[in-house]
Amino acid sequence: MNIGYLYAAAAFVLWGVLPVYWKQLDDVPATQLVAHRVIWTIVVLAPLVWSSGAAGNVRAVFTAPRVLLRQGLAAAWMSANWLGFVWAVTHGRVIEGSLGYFLSPLVSVLLGVFVLGERMRPAQWFAVAIAATGVAWLTAQYHEFPRVAVFLAVTFGLYGLAKKRTPLGAVASLTVETLLLLPPAAAFLAMEHVAGRGAFGRLGGREDLLIVCSGVITAVPLLCFAAAARRIPLSAIGLMQYLGPSIQFLIGLFVYGEPFDAGKLVGFALVWAALVIYVADGLRRLRR
Repeated sequence: MNIGYLYAAAAFVLWGVLPVYWKQLDDVPATQLVAHRVIWTIVVLAPLVWSSGAAGNVRAVFTAPRVLLRQGLAAAWMSANWLGFVWAVTHGRVIEGSLGYFLSPLVSVLLGVFVLGERMRPAQWFAVAIAATGVAWLTAQYHEFPRVAVFLAVTFGLYGLAKKRTPLGAVASLTVETLLLLPPAAAFLAMEHVAGRGAFGRLGGREDLLIVCSGVITAVPLLCFAAAARRIPLSAIGLMQYLGPSIQFLIGLFVYGEPFDAGKLVGFALVWAALVIYVADGLRRLRR
């Protein structure tokens, strides 16, 4: 068996169980968790970048304004997506968060059409229309727009769009993005600490350890994903990516007992049907 499939499974399973990790820190404001995630991810990535010889590529970005701009946009959308996801988990919206990642491939298709001028096939338009119907159904059923799901889908899609033309590998790219976020993250945490609102060092040793390890839980899945991308077809990765939100959905439903009635099931079923059409169309095109 190609070990690339094991790397891909590890990446998507780890991303899928992330809600369990962040749920242990629901006493910490999401803004502080994201800021800490930036800082501790740098701590993990710095020696990896140095030992792999990618430090020169990272330094070169800061002398290339156009590349730096793309990385800056990617950093902004990445931090927004992290914040939205952590907020969703710590506020009991794991299921809605999973919906966002089910929707994200379809959002990426729309961004490709309206931003990059790509052409959509009829099956893709049909899939997007069904997914939009699902979102409209959920809005009508609960008199509330699924803003968390749409926010996660849009920010993740924009993150992918910003990274589309980056010349950097996955680890070097994430390193640049977190370096750009490091000054505002450190300044924010310093202000929170001075104001007496800082969670680190106040809640206990267990929580402090979990906060420090947020760098590891960010870097390890990324390294697994990068290893998988070099070994298996992109089409296989595209199919396996749904492992993550599927696990998140099951965790929200069966572990945390979030409400999920027939009305929500219909809305989710429409989105799942859209994904089936989208994936089937992609596989048919690959076979041709």
